[in-house]
Amino acid sequence: MTTIIDGKQIAKDLNAQTATRVSALKKRDIVPGLAVIVVGDDPASAIYVRNKHKKALKLGIKSVVRELPATTTQAELTQIVMAYNADPTIHGILVQSPLPAGLDEQAIVAAIDPQKDVDGFHPLNVGRLFANLPGKYPVSCTPRGIMTMLATLPMHLRGKRAVVVGRSLIVGRPMAAMLLNADMTVSVAHVHTQHLSDLTRTADVLVVATGVTHLIKATDVKPSAVVIDVGMDRDENGKLTGDVDFDNVAPRVAAITPVPGGVGPMTIATLMQQTVDLCEWSEQRGNN
Repeated sequence: MTTIIDGKQIAKDLNAQTATRVSALKKRDIVPGLAVIVVGDDPASAIYVRNKHKKALKLGIKSVVRELPATTTQAELTQIVMAYNADPTIHGILVQSPLPAGLDEQAIVAAIDPQKDVDGFHPLNVGRLFANLPGKYPVSCTPRGIMTMLATLPMHLRGKRAVVVGRSLIVGRPMAAMLLNADMTVSVAHVHTQHLSDLTRTADVLVVATGVTHLIKATDVKPSAVVIDVGMDRDENGKLTGDVDFDNVAPRVAAITPVPGGVGPMTIATLMQQTVDLCEWSEQRGNN
């Protein structure tokens, strides 16, 4: 019997824990603060930012959305980021991607205080993750959410084989690092990998994040595998679907995430969790 991993329910449970933590902080007159900067009028970004804002307010987190025109310059955007860096009421800063053409996204991310880098994209935090350094620092939210999902399953990761299909800085690379840090043997593949199916069939845990609709078919998976589908694609009918051919893959595997209702809800829930982490860590450093 295949387990359908219910991302909505796991996210709901995580949000409840986050709300409890926020309530405890507020009793000490500490309010976690999240600043989201969005530049331009990308429709997908607008929806995502609105969802983040609503969820933050629902959980009791102070949420500031700074909307800027597409004509904003690099210097102006950097100045705004620096102002939030200096604001003690803001614990997490996020610059919504993609930025309009002409803006250097890497430079903007690097300008964020690493201790307020709620997305976990700052080079310092990425380096800490890949070096598996001890300590408290933010990491990429989607992979962290996936690790939370995996922790709900009755399986031990140590010593097992993981294959990550996708090599983005947002999902693929940090995902591989987290699985490696969990003592798994990890392979990273992508859409240009030759004989991809030979590799994916070796995976005890298969994470797919390519943006290619139904890239992974039933013959590409190990029967006992756990399959995590990060894809958010549209099929020929405009229906939301994933990188995995769910209908045909699901009956063959031990567990699988659906699209929608799998990884998606975990990303925002983890962002909220990490905002509260940053607030608590700041308080522990005596910055509040």
